Amino acid sequence: MDVDMNGGRDRIAPMFKDRHVLITGGTGFLGKALIEKLLRCCPEIGQIYLLVRAKKGKSPRQRLEDIFANPLFETVKGMRGLDTLISQCTVIGGDVTEPELAISPEDRKLIAENVSIIYHCAATIRFDETLKKAVMLNTRGTKYMIDLAKQCKKLDMFGYVSTSYCHLNEKLLLEKPYPPPADPHKVIKAVEWLEEGVVDGMTKKILGDCPNTYAYTKALAEALVVESMDEIPAVIFRPSIVIPTWREPIPGWTDNINGPVGLLIGAGKGVIRSMYCNSDGYGDYLPVDFAVSAMCVCTWNYVGNQDHKRNIYHLVSSAEIKVSWEGIIERGKWIVSNKIPLNGVLWYPGGSMKRSRWEHNLSAFFFHWIPAFLIDCLLYCFGYKPILWRIHQRIAKGFEVFEYYANNQWDFDNATVLYLRTIINEEEKVKFKIDAGGVEIQEYFENCIRAARWYILKETDDTIPAARRHMRVMWWVDKICKTLIYGGLIYYIGKALYSMLFASVF
Repeated sequence: MDVDMNGGRDRIAPMFKDRHVLITGGTGFLGKALIEKLLRCCPEIGQIYLLVRAKKGKSPRQRLEDIFANPLFETVKGMRGLDTLISQCTVIGGDVTEPELAISPEDRKLIAENVSIIYHCAATIRFDETLKKAVMLNTRGTKYMIDLAKQCKKLDMFGYVSTSYCHLNEKLLLEKPYPPPADPHKVIKAVEWLEEGVVDGMTKKILGDCPNTYAYTKALAEALVVESMDEIPAVIFRPSIVIPTWREPIPGWTDNINGPVGLLIGAGKGVIRSMYCNSDGYGDYLPVDFAVSAMCVCTWNYVGNQDHKRNIYHLVSSAEIKVSWEGIIERGKWIVSNKIPLNGVLWYPGGSMKRSRWEHNLSAFFFHWIPAFLIDCLLYCFGYKPILWRIHQRIAKGFEVFEYYANNQWDFDNATVLYLRTIINEEEKVKFKIDAGGVEIQEYFENCIRAARWYILKETDDTIPAARRHMRVMWWVDKICKTLIYGGLIYYIGKALYSMLFASVF
């Protein structure tokens, strides 16, 4: 090693010095976190090129301004200034789903002559996305990015962000390539040729044992990257379920309600009362700041030609931290009930996980659908727009995807990342944290709920006292209603038994 590992200076940030980096998916959750990390921790990086498409009437440049308006960037803006950050980022108008990526010849030449590192993060993460759209973005889009990478004269690494949940037939996933579920080239040609309606009609047959289009198309894309490894320096990052930040730059920050955050909010609002789930099972979660730090360390390992250079890296956590599904929900209910209540709670947080589908369906009928119907009727009568039935329809649709993962179990080998922890020095371990040391689960979930309250639900701290009073009221409402219901049941059952006994005697 070129420096003392126990007290040496940071070697990771200098590796990015003057290097030009291309990022796709920069407007997404992981993409934003990666941009922020590079700008804050690697200030001498060259130019960051962001492939961004126009969307909802906003130009790519306007979408870049939206990125920097996110609270995630407040720390680095305070350190370096907004003008400096914008000058270090170049927007490339394009679209991963379009032929040639819809990039102008001038921009393509700019990328080809300057970029040395590519992070391909763009993907649709909707599990219920139509197969044609998922193939066009996740699979064909990756093929187009590989073609662009082949034109880059200074390319040192093409990094494809996959997922550890794309080879679901493997209960223990190793850091190695796996055969795809089909020939990706043939699948791309087929969906290009067929109308979307026709593809929809064939989707179940095409997917086979694969539960959704996301896992299927990401596995196909991986095969394309593996195929390209003989021609370009390509690596695959397989992060698990990427969740809110642990600490950097804002504890608990997120910009969506996917994954555990959605469960915490749903349970905290009193909307989710039942789930069909193996309560003892667990998912593999990775805070997004850990994910982008690991990507930086792995890039240094690969580009710097360090020992143990690999092409596939598992960015996972379950070997160190295992939190059951029940543990997530119970922690969430306790936090919102006792420490950080949410506004507009519909019912006192409660309910439970069910190990059988019929029990869940029965509970959902009584505690999801009947209350939704009654509350929507009241809203309609008072002149408001009914909403709860629609919310439960969305929850039920989400559960269809969630149940597959919640009732199955996977584990992941991450020997390479474990090795990288042994070759980075103390300064690098702090600056680019990739271990679970110091992570306190209860504190983490509190930060997640607090940040979701601020950034997702837009509920300010001054509303907490009123939310706490409302929660106490809902506690009494919950107890009174349960007492009346159970008391009524006992009364009628007792009355029926008394009648039976009376009839048998006389």
